[in-house]
Amino acid sequence: MATVVLVDMWPFLIFCVVVFGLLGVMLVASWYIGSKARHGGAQDIPYESGIVPVGDAEDMRLSIEFYLVAIFFVIFDLETIFIVAWAVAFEETAWLGYGAAAVFIGMLLIALLYEYRTGALDWGVKRRTFVPGRYARLDSA
Repeated sequence: MATVVLVDMWPFLIFCVVVFGLLGVMLVASWYIGSKARHGGAQDIPYESGIVPVGDAEDMRLSIEFYLVAIFFVIFDLETIFIVAWAVAFEETAWLGYGAAAVFIGMLLIALLYEYRTGALDWGVKRRTFVPGRYARLDSA
């Protein structure tokens, strides 16, 4: 029984040896073929869309909008996944699934409207507008 298992494993073992052999050949070839003279100067810094980087990345302060874009992407990416899953299973879920998807989309639209109204989607210059009655007042008397 053990010899039958070993006979069945030979193609897999040969495949593994060939893969690791090719991997080693490619790594060694790239080491010798790649020119060491090309390194240094501008080749060793990260590509920043043609803009010369200034300072260290640890000291750079990013605007909060970049994080908001990442969060919005995650939210709407997950929304897409759920809606596609609902569309695939539409035959099985029928009207109950339709209602659940409608509630889900409605909640996301309410959240998007809230973000729009609070100014989270504005990328321009931030300015506060005073709207009477919207702020708490401290009566001094």
